[in-house]
Amino acid sequence: MTLTLRNSLYWFYEVRKMEYTINKLARISGISTRALRYYDSFGLLKPKRISSNGYRVYGMDEVETLQQIMLYRELGVSLDEIKKLLTAPGFDKEKALQGHLAALMQKKEQLETLITNVSKTIGAMKGVIIMSDNEKFEGFKQKLIDENEQNYGKEARTKYGEDAVNASYAKVKGMSEEQYAQAEKLAREVNETLLAAMTIDNPGGALAQKACELHKQWLCMYWKDGTYSKQSHMALGEMYVGDERFRAYYDNIAEGAAEFLRDALRIYCAE
Repeated sequence: MTLTLRNSLYWFYEVRKMEYTINKLARISGISTRALRYYDSFGLLKPKRISSNGYRVYGMDEVETLQQIMLYRELGVSLDEIKKLLTAPGFDKEKALQGHLAALMQKKEQLETLITNVSKTIGAMKGVIIMSDNEKFEGFKQKLIDENEQNYGKEARTKYGEDAVNASYAKVKGMSEEQYAQAEKLAREVNETLLAAMTIDNPGGALAQKACELHKQWLCMYWKDGTYSKQSHMALGEMYVGDERFRAYYDNIAEGAAEFLRDALRIYCAE
């Protein structure tokens, strides 16, 4: 064994033996001791051991787990979901880090797009460059596309195909300022009408069916022209109930909103 390899192995094993008190771990990580104690009680990050004087002591395994937690939090993942991920059988730290890297690179691209967008806007305001209305919203539209791809891209491509998803993204990129504002307005109207319809509690009522029509108009703002069908619309309604991410979005409007919209769409799409 060469001296360099021997020294590297010695360094590796010595580092693995390093331990930190809760106060020291808080200092090097920037996480408060209160948060670390909460992670312990939540079952998310247990200390390696408790010292004879009752202090929490953390080793390198715990440091690496804390890094994973902080990366997931940076990406907006809830503590409940992080706990499920970290305790799942076969959790692969290296694979998880590769996923973090890809997600962070995507966020970096989003920020760079927005930075470029703001810089160009300042230039346009000073009269240095000419900026179209479409360019002014480029960064926001790209952020919308990136978030959709990250959250739902895999399922959408499996269900609707590569061409349909790419065509939808192209349509978003090509939206004018007015079209973008109209899509946002329609999304609000769908939610407001759905909430009002739920107070009547009749999926077949006029208000519920109006929510379905508004929902169709909103979908057509994003779907490729000519691809809308009531069958696809109905399948989407079923997915809102079956997929917990969509269910959570609609149930945030009102409890049971996902099922109510699904039931309303069954009537709307059957006509």
